[in-house]
Amino acid sequence: MLFFRRRTGRIAPGEARSRVQAGAAVLVDVRERVEWNAGHAPEAVHLPLSRLMAGAQLPGSAAGRPVVTVCRSGHRSRQAARLLAARGVDVVDVRGGMTAWGRAGLPVTGRRARGRSA
Repeated sequence: MLFFRRRTGRIAPGEARSRVQAGAAVLVDVRERVEWNAGHAPEAVHLPLSRLMAGAQLPGSAAGRPVVTVCRSGHRSRQAARLLAARGVDVVDVRGGMTAWGRAGLPVTGRRARGRSA
């Protein structure tokens, strides 16, 4: 069996939001439940990296579509993007994660979303 590392792209939060709003991609937040509950992008679907690593499939809304992954800072979303790319998914991740998303003034929803970038 041949193992290789597939390169994935990274995009800025504004570009991610534009792709998602245009229907060109699905935003998948790979943070754990407590982080998701603290605040997330309104269009995002939730699938923690731990579940992806355990073999979970993408939600039906993301199956067969381009995906943009996001986490808090960009580290886990990059891991998730590599994992998904190895599965044949067309995927990029958000550079700087939800921290950069919040700094860019993009919307965040959730229990503690006000004034926080998650």
